Amino acid sequence: MKLIPRAEEKAYVQSYKPRRKIDGVQIFDLKRFTADEGDFSEVMRFTPEGGFEIMPEFKVAQINRTTIFPGAVKAWHFHFNQDEFWYVPPSFQVFVGLWDIRAESPTANDWMRLQLGGGDSKMLYIPRGVAHGMANFSKQNIELFYFVNNKFSIEEPDERRIPWDAFLPDFWQPERD
Repeated sequence: MKLIPRAEEKAYVQSYKPRRKIDGVQIFDLKRFTADEGDFSEVMRFTPEGGFEIMPEFKVAQINRTTIFPGAVKAWHFHFNQDEFWYVPPSFQVFVGLWDIRAESPTANDWMRLQLGGGDSKMLYIPRGVAHGMANFSKQNIELFYFVNNKFSIEEPDERRIPWDAFLPDFWQPERD
């Protein structure tokens, strides 16, 4: 089929290849059961020893919840001694950014963008040293629950921040066709 010149020069094929992945980052599909009256998701199952069943060596020390206001970007931050699991209920949707700032990592300076929630029930594992953040493109508050293997300390917080715009200039903007 012949296209008009203006469309011909702008047309492209969208890539459906798997997106890049940072070393150590894992995404787990959780069981979600839907019925006429609602839905049910198993968020965490534990081993008899207290580990997280999908990663038994991870021992939950604290469970936190945060709210992300409409249009907000909460980024970047990272930890030296803490790993985390993130969970966003399927009824919400949050845009997540990950940036591997570990100098010795095989994926150093690589990045990932992904969505949590949005009808899916997934758990995201973020290892220490991977900078992370989130953005809320919706018009409602978003709830994110995160499970950490170190307790928060006000006196000595294991959290460092990097300005939200320190990476790619438009990283925290949704892609547009």
